[in-house]
Amino acid sequence: MSNISRRGALRLTGGIAVLGTLALAGCGRGDDTAATASAKPIDNSPATGTVTVWAAQGDADVLEKVIKPFKAANPDLELKFTLIPNAEYYTKLQSAIAAGKGPDVAQFFPESQAQFLDPSILRPVPDGLVDPDSFFKSLWDAGVVKDIAYTVPWYAYTYALVYRSDLAEKADVKAPTRWDEVVPFFKALQGAGAARGLGADIGWDIFNGQDVAMYAWQAGGSLLSAGGKWTLDTPATVDALKYNASFFTSGAADPGGPTFLDAQPFFVAGKTATMITGPWVVGQLDTVAKKDGWTASHVATAPLPAGPSGSASFSAGGSWGVLAGGGNEDASWKLIRHISEPSTQVAQYKAYSSLPAVVSAWDDPAIADQPLLDAFLTQMKNTRAFPQVSTWQQVATRLGKEMEAVAKGTRSAERAAANVQSYAESLGTGTG
Repeated sequence: MSNISRRGALRLTGGIAVLGTLALAGCGRGDDTAATASAKPIDNSPATGTVTVWAAQGDADVLEKVIKPFKAANPDLELKFTLIPNAEYYTKLQSAIAAGKGPDVAQFFPESQAQFLDPSILRPVPDGLVDPDSFFKSLWDAGVVKDIAYTVPWYAYTYALVYRSDLAEKADVKAPTRWDEVVPFFKALQGAGAARGLGADIGWDIFNGQDVAMYAWQAGGSLLSAGGKWTLDTPATVDALKYNASFFTSGAADPGGPTFLDAQPFFVAGKTATMITGPWVVGQLDTVAKKDGWTASHVATAPLPAGPSGSASFSAGGSWGVLAGGGNEDASWKLIRHISEPSTQVAQYKAYSSLPAVVSAWDDPAIADQPLLDAFLTQMKNTRAFPQVSTWQQVATRLGKEMEAVAKGTRSAERAAANVQSYAESLGTGTG
C-alpha cells in the first residue's frame, strides 16, 4: 500500500494495459542465474543506417539530449524516436508487434515485461555486449528466460522508508529495522504531531499486490515454486497480509487515504509522517513544500524493515530490447550498449533523476553525495524480480484486491490467500 508518485504510477500502469497477453512459447524462467545469449557479438565500428526507437513518455523524454555523444560519434546513424503516453505504451507496442510494424528498439519495464520475453518477439542480448554483473542482479534477472537474456536494464528503482526526521527526533525514535518495530514507530511519530504515522493508499489494486509480494518475500515466502507452480496460500502470504493490515487496524494509517496524488502534500503538511515509496520523492518534496532545503531538514530514509526472512523489496525501472523483426540489429545494440555505459547513466540521472541500473554509476558524486539516496542503494542490493510469467499482472491485481479487503477487516488473511491461490491456479502462468 505504498504512496506511488506520478512516476511510479505511470511506469507500472504500462503493465496493466496488456490484458490480452501475447501468445508466447515458454515464458517461464528456468532459474535465476544471470544468462548470456547465443547471438553474434557486436563490434566497435560506427553504427550506420536508421534505428527506430519507441519509449514511454517520462524518463525517455530527455534521451535524445543524453545520447548526444553517441550521435556525434556515429554521424551516419539516423535515430527516430517515438514517445508514447505511459497508459497506452504497451498496448500500442503489442499491436505494432502483432502487425509486424514494431520499432527496432523498444523500452520495457522490468516489473511487467514477461509477456515480451520470447525469441519470436525479442532478439537475445549478444554475447559480450554488456557485463551482466555490472547491473543490479534482480534487474538483469527480470530479462532472463531459460538462461537467455532478452533485455538490458536502463534505470532502476525500488521502495524504501521515507519519514519525517524532525518528528522522529522529537519522538526520540530511530527508523525501524524489524517488522515488530514498525507500528510502534508510526505511533511514535503520531505522538510527535503527525495525524497519521503512515500515509498509504489502498485503492490501487496492482500496486498493493506488488507490496504483498514484497512482504511475502520478507516473511520467507515465494510466489512460484521451483517447478513453476503458484504458491500464494502459504503462511508467508498470510503473514504478509496481516502485517500490512496492522498498519490500519492500529490506527497508524487511514484506509481512506491519502490517494497517491495527495501523498506528498500530506507528508509535507504533517498529516502523515512516513511513506513507503520510491527515490523520486527525494527530488520532489522541496517543490511540494515550496521551500528550498525543506527536504534536507525534514526528511530521512531507511531500508525497509526486515520480516522473519529479511527485508527484500522488488526491483523496477526501465529496460531496452531489440525486436526480432527490426531491420538494423547491429546499430540497435550499439545504441543500447551506449545507454548502458556508466557515464550515460549518470547523464540520464542529471537530466531526469533516473537512478542507474549499473551499480558503479552510483559512485558518481552527483548521486553518491546525496545521503537520502543511500537507503535506496542499500535496498536495491536486496531486491527480487517479480515472476517472469505473463499472468503476473492479473495475479498482482487480485492480490491487491484481497489485501484491501483484509486491511478493511472484511476478509481474513487466510481466506484472502486462499482466494488468490485459487484465482492464480485458474489463470496458470501462461507458459508453454
